[in-house]
Amino acid sequence: MDDRLLTHVLQQSLRFSRRTQPAQAAVLIAITNESSPKVLLTRRSAYLNNHAGEVSFPGGKRDPNDTSNIVVALREAQEETALNPFDVQLLGELPMQKARNGMLVKPVVGLIPPQVELIAQPTEIDRIFFASLQKLMDAPPIPYEVRYAHQSLYFPSMRVENEIVWGLTARMLISLFQYGLNYQKEWPFLVNSPVFKMK
Repeated sequence: MDDRLLTHVLQQSLRFSRRTQPAQAAVLIAITNESSPKVLLTRRSAYLNNHAGEVSFPGGKRDPNDTSNIVVALREAQEETALNPFDVQLLGELPMQKARNGMLVKPVVGLIPPQVELIAQPTEIDRIFFASLQKLMDAPPIPYEVRYAHQSLYFPSMRVENEIVWGLTARMLISLFQYGLNYQKEWPFLVNSPVFKMK
């Protein structure tokens, strides 16, 4: 697909449901509004209790006074990256996703200016970076090892901008491709362990 068409297709394809279920958490999938659009991603602080050091979208848990999933996504994005909510052109939402801890998370999608100035909240975010939407669509699933008590499992991941995107964040991107761009990316739940050739 032509890079220049990507944001146009997103604008045509995405909507907000009239009857939206309040999620326990929400994230903002912010995409730069330019000819070669990029996706805003963050790397979580290594000192956090949950998902430390993982790549994620700006977002977080619902507060008692949050009135909608959109409010949660915009508030959290502002807290983590200093993104001005008024700089976000909301496009729509993606289906609810379940995190590893069972929490229901709603992805909200919006366009942002390409030259937007962002500042990482140091207690939550180690790095803010942008990844090409087209490169994410083209990235092959690469095995990523997750070690458990008695075994290792290999999940599909994308390698972009010297970072590893896997798990919930990767699944949300696959959902964005499917519902926002009508693009079906092959994404298994688990992949085989990488084969190491003997020298």
